[in-house]
Amino acid sequence: MKHILSVCPECKKVIDSIMFEENGKIMLKKTCPEHGTFMDIYWSDSKLYDRFRRYSYVGNGVSSESTLTSNGCPWDCGICSKHKTGTLLANIDVTNRCNLSCPVCFANAKASGFIYEPDFEQIREMLLTLRNQKPVPCYAVQFAGGEPTVREDLPKIIETAQELGFTQIQIATNGVRLAKSQEYCEALKAAGLHTVYLSFDGVSEEPYIKNRGFNALPVKQKAIENCRQTGLSSVVLVPTLIKGVNDHQVGDIVRFAARNEDVVRGVNFQPVAFAGRIDQAMRKEQRITIPDLVSLLEEQTEGEIPSSAWYPASAAVPIIRFVSAVRKVPLPEFTVHPLCGAATYVFEREGKLIPINEFVDVDGLLEFLESITPEFKGQGSNVTKLAKVLRNVPRYIDEARSPKDLKIVSLINNFLKNGTREHAAQFHRKSLFLGAMHFQDLYNLDLERVENCGIHYATPDGKVIPFCTYNNFHREGVEAKYSKQYRKNMDFDKKTLDVLERETP
Repeated sequence: MKHILSVCPECKKVIDSIMFEENGKIMLKKTCPEHGTFMDIYWSDSKLYDRFRRYSYVGNGVSSESTLTSNGCPWDCGICSKHKTGTLLANIDVTNRCNLSCPVCFANAKASGFIYEPDFEQIREMLLTLRNQKPVPCYAVQFAGGEPTVREDLPKIIETAQELGFTQIQIATNGVRLAKSQEYCEALKAAGLHTVYLSFDGVSEEPYIKNRGFNALPVKQKAIENCRQTGLSSVVLVPTLIKGVNDHQVGDIVRFAARNEDVVRGVNFQPVAFAGRIDQAMRKEQRITIPDLVSLLEEQTEGEIPSSAWYPASAAVPIIRFVSAVRKVPLPEFTVHPLCGAATYVFEREGKLIPINEFVDVDGLLEFLESITPEFKGQGSNVTKLAKVLRNVPRYIDEARSPKDLKIVSLINNFLKNGTREHAAQFHRKSLFLGAMHFQDLYNLDLERVENCGIHYATPDGKVIPFCTYNNFHREGVEAKYSKQYRKNMDFDKKTLDVLERETP
């Protein structure tokens, strides 16, 4: 049994809660004096819970933030001094307008009765806030919403992010506008867009009817093809994973991604969070967790992607700390809570999916790098010490079992030696990234996870707010504060009104 802090789903007051094991699952139970007892599944596999918890690391937070701690987490977001992880990926909602009305939208886009749409200068200031973070500036930004492509100045916003030094620029999109226009895809690429984060719920009609309200699969396929034709060659498929809706297709989604590996670089599953527009009465029937996904993928790929292939995102910390010590520069550390997300890499060869741990001793390599990193700190040259490390890397790799064209030792050594985005990209271009990020809702919220969050929202008032607290506590207030009322008789141009009223592509 473990005691944590959570909140009451009704009044949102912070309350003491307990986590305990029951029938091989980790459960979360909490009692509010006013609203009674609530219980939910926190993590559906206690053995995987124990394995992932071993990869816990403490980060340095964001020293440049000055938000005072007065009401405590989750109300002092901005970021407060208790936060332990810097901004690894920043979200900027450029609008709450959307050209769809998806039943599962956690942002509840287009339903508030007003328009939240920061102007260009406000967005530029948010970008500057992120780039000025210390000790490590934010390098990755995702423009989201609403649907970011309804803004006509999105290419200009992307171009500005590139000029300010962001090395990973993404958009989170439903793909409608990308499907309609190759020219628009070309404009985004020319502006400096790196990755299209495309909602993608399955490989047949049914999941889209339930999650999006219509069969959006042809739209997704066309958007991917237009990205292919225009050289936008980094698409990440993002399924909103719901039990009973699309959990039977996780293996098919991965195989679809592998068949389109020239343009699809990864799949990032998002087990549904019961926030925003989704029907919360369906929580018990539809709740699904990361271990459920891991088990389903093992089953649906006939063991090709076993549970042992998965690691928490925080497992990358020893690699990043080693590269940082070698280069003598601070780098973003993935010191996120180990239960927030999971990831692995697979390689498709002749129709078979080969996980990275089939030919790399991942645990051994991580332990080796963690043990050797202290030798690289301080003054003096690291050339001789680095050469010794690189000579030892092959001990952890069975090249006979790896794909023949991969040259895995060379890929790993080049990254350890140089640590640049381009060397990381060389590895990504050879592999298919599989990830899962389970954002929290008011029923399964763990404030320890919040304090270690690395995915943040930037807001027009200069604050930077962790993802889960923004969507559960702060979104409505921020949007209301910086919004204009939307009524049909207000002075909006016809193009804006057309976008607001459009329900389907």
